[in-house]
Amino acid sequence: MSDREAPSGADDDLSLPKATVAKMITELLPNDVVCAKETRDLVIECCVEFIHLISSEANEICEQESKKTIAPEHIISALKRLGFDSFTTEVEDVLKEHKQQQKDREKKVSKFEQSGLTPEELLAAQEELFAASRAKFQSTSGAT
Repeated sequence: MSDREAPSGADDDLSLPKATVAKMITELLPNDVVCAKETRDLVIECCVEFIHLISSEANEICEQESKKTIAPEHIISALKRLGFDSFTTEVEDVLKEHKQQQKDREKKVSKFEQSGLTPEELLAAQEELFAASRAKFQSTSGAT
């Protein structure tokens, strides 16, 4: 059995969230056009099949390169191999954007670093806050 042949019923539990797909379809259609549930379900089935096709092809490319992890480059190669060349530019753009977002996320400094205070100053401020909180708690619990 090849990688492309799944045992019968193996893909029955694979799907995409119906609400998410319905929202995507609704956002793309003009306001005066509605999408039947059967149509939404068909779109979901087509998307799942497309994902399966691309990932199977990418897996074959990966195996040919003796790699154990499918990389984004394998997906792009799979798209080209399967005749979806017109998608590759947009996929490459999205990949660049994703990588940039990852870099930006890593560059975000913590609140500790943003404060500009030394660890000793932060500890002193924390102790003052705890003392104030403790005093407030004791004053309210002593009044009852």
